[in-house]
Amino acid sequence: MPWVAKARLMFIRRIRLWAPPLLYMAFIFHLSSESNPLPALTTRVWDKLLHLVEYGGLAALLCRALLGEGLGWMVAVLGAIILASAYGASDEWHQIFTRGRESDIHDWFADTLGGAIGTASYQLLNAMRRGRPSHPATRPITRPREG
Repeated sequence: MPWVAKARLMFIRRIRLWAPPLLYMAFIFHLSSESNPLPALTTRVWDKLLHLVEYGGLAALLCRALLGEGLGWMVAVLGAIILASAYGASDEWHQIFTRGRESDIHDWFADTLGGAIGTASYQLLNAMRRGRPSHPATRPITRPREG
């Protein structure tokens, strides 16, 4: 297979790895831009629980992408938690500038805890299905050989 075809396949593979967390982050940004997002839900559910779930999902997607890049479990888990926490911090900063919203450090704590729970859940689910082959998008990327 020519190197151009291999490079194209690697690019498509990276899109499959990184599009889900990036789209999820865009959705979080959209919700944070609204003064009262999902009022039917936010009036009935504790906001810290929503942060836990929201950032748990993000961290799981980030962990999947990092594992697909070939990182080991521990590095991928820690990286996903750190990235989700950093995005949570930037989201709280963004809310300072959104009418009707306020920034709360406790929300950021919930985002970080959600990231840890999300990666642990992803790790648990992956361990439970270990007998089956992994999804192709999560297998480590192999670099084309020179020559």
